Amino acid sequence: MARILAIDDEQAILDALARVLKRDGHEVVCTTKAAGVPDMDLARFDLILCDVMMPDLDGFDLVRCIRPRFDGPIVFLTAKVAEEDAVAGLGLGADDYVRKPFGAAELRAKICAHLRRDQRECTHVLSFGNVRLNLGAKEIAVEDVPVALTPTEYELCELLARRRGQVLSREQIREAALGWDSDSDDAAISMHVSRARKKLAQAGADPIATVWGVGYKWQL
Repeated sequence: MARILAIDDEQAILDALARVLKRDGHEVVCTTKAAGVPDMDLARFDLILCDVMMPDLDGFDLVRCIRPRFDGPIVFLTAKVAEEDAVAGLGLGADDYVRKPFGAAELRAKICAHLRRDQRECTHVLSFGNVRLNLGAKEIAVEDVPVALTPTEYELCELLARRRGQVLSREQIREAALGWDSDSDDAAISMHVSRARKKLAQAGADPIATVWGVGYKWQL
């Protein structure tokens, strides 16, 4: 399941988008006010669908504004058919476009493909289901509720999340997250991880697994 932001000045199109995408389990947030999008917390979203021709702020200008702080795929919805328009949109940082009127099957397939293969380096957010790491704010939230981790606890979690599925020893965690000259020992690393796991568990998430005799891994 992904969280998708859909932007279009026609409410009927937004209603259709939400209806289609919810079939695949996605959460869809819709807005007709493109001018308000730059002020939104875009780290909450995994993909953005954006109309091109809107009255308050056109899609090209909007993408130019938000691309520097949004990691995920951006897909244009456009009635424009000229090749130069598509090229212009992709040049601004969009990943694809869907022509209006669009077919439900094509839209669902394109979104599924972009979510599946998006491998760009994340600089703003890491998302794992209901767990999100806001890299700029150095904050972890579960179901959009921030978890009060210490700076060290957060750094350990970010390290494990960035290396999702990889088992890291306590020594590797200490050197990568805290620096090779850190005074922390393996017992201290275990304590920090244990405290972070407890806080995350209280918030309803269990992203860190213990691999006995080796270390820890991010399992979401």
